[in-house]
Amino acid sequence: MKKFAAIFFVAVLSLALTAPAFALENEFGGYFRVRMFNHTNFDGDDDSRQNEAQAVDTRTRLYYTAHINDNLKFVNKFEMDADWGDDGYGDFGADGIKVEVKNSYIDFNFGPANVKMGAQGGVIQRGFVVDDDFSGITVGIAGLTARYAKIEENGDSSADDAQLFQVAYALDLGGLTLTPNFTYYDLYDDQVEIEGYEIQLEDPKVWFLGLDVDGAAGALSYWGTFIYEGGELNSDVDVDAFLLAVGAGMDLSDAMELHFETFYASGQDDDADDLEAFTVPVGQSYYWSEIMGLGMFGDLLDEGASNNSCADAVSDIWAANVGVSYKVNEKLSLGADLWYAQLAEDNDSGDKDLGTEIDLSASYTIVDGLQLDVVAAYLFAGDVTNEGADDDADPIEIGAQFSVAF
Repeated sequence: MKKFAAIFFVAVLSLALTAPAFALENEFGGYFRVRMFNHTNFDGDDDSRQNEAQAVDTRTRLYYTAHINDNLKFVNKFEMDADWGDDGYGDFGADGIKVEVKNSYIDFNFGPANVKMGAQGGVIQRGFVVDDDFSGITVGIAGLTARYAKIEENGDSSADDAQLFQVAYALDLGGLTLTPNFTYYDLYDDQVEIEGYEIQLEDPKVWFLGLDVDGAAGALSYWGTFIYEGGELNSDVDVDAFLLAVGAGMDLSDAMELHFETFYASGQDDDADDLEAFTVPVGQSYYWSEIMGLGMFGDLLDEGASNNSCADAVSDIWAANVGVSYKVNEKLSLGADLWYAQLAEDNDSGDKDLGTEIDLSASYTIVDGLQLDVVAAYLFAGDVTNEGADDDADPIEIGAQFSVAF
């Protein structure tokens, strides 16, 4: 009898502990990729081996979402990165520990508002201001988005904290969406380093006032981003910078698409008393060309872009692109892009030209769910890219990526 009672008690206890799971809808997913690439002459010098690399890396992302009810869910995302042969799990023996928490937040509806609270991802003005993960709160209601992000906690004094505030409103005009944005960085003394601008920061405050435009008309789609940066670094130095970006795409047929893009981010005039270089304190990430703008493989390296390019931290640059993509069949697509870029302001040598870049790509579905992307890029280097080189050379990139999303 006692044995039966014990078995019954364990069974009831197990049911009690697992009962809440019956009400959950569990969603699992993820992403896996392997990238292999070769960078040559990225410092613009044929005699140097700096910024040259051949490497392979792996990224794994595992997603779990608990749908607790129609108004509440919990989202968690893990990320594991390894360069083949590094001291993480990419080394021989593969016993390294390298697990990162990418996102962990709750997502719930409170009346007409949607709220995300915790470590989450966010994009502000296409990444020209922010495209990153952060710990904070995002509230969306009827086209209005309000966001708070803690950049850094600095001890007991709240005056020393660094944080971000953003508000945006998407106005749908039918085929045209206008989204005014305001982003405010509240920083603290010398918390950020403004590249190329040596100054003692005293209670710096930087803000971005901008407008995003998205529209479509028949086969044509277009977009625009316009940003003015203001604020002050201290009582003597104000911020006065801007960024303009526009792009468009057109379907020429069911298989062919033509696209165009250009952006200009102000640079620093040597004679200016204020900060005129478009500068985002933290969070900016806008990938563009393969060699000058990081592309598919540039983030594998600390210096992943060609010499003197701003990479994904868009500043002091004018760039323009025209490209075409062609879908050969259900499995194979081809692409070709031409980029030109120069500095917005002359460098110390009086030069501006970064160069002209050709990017060729192919995307092939090996089996359902498994994608192969191949990229070949060549930069006809300008004087700025070759600056300081003993023997001028053109950067070259060749790479392949295998990826699966599930």
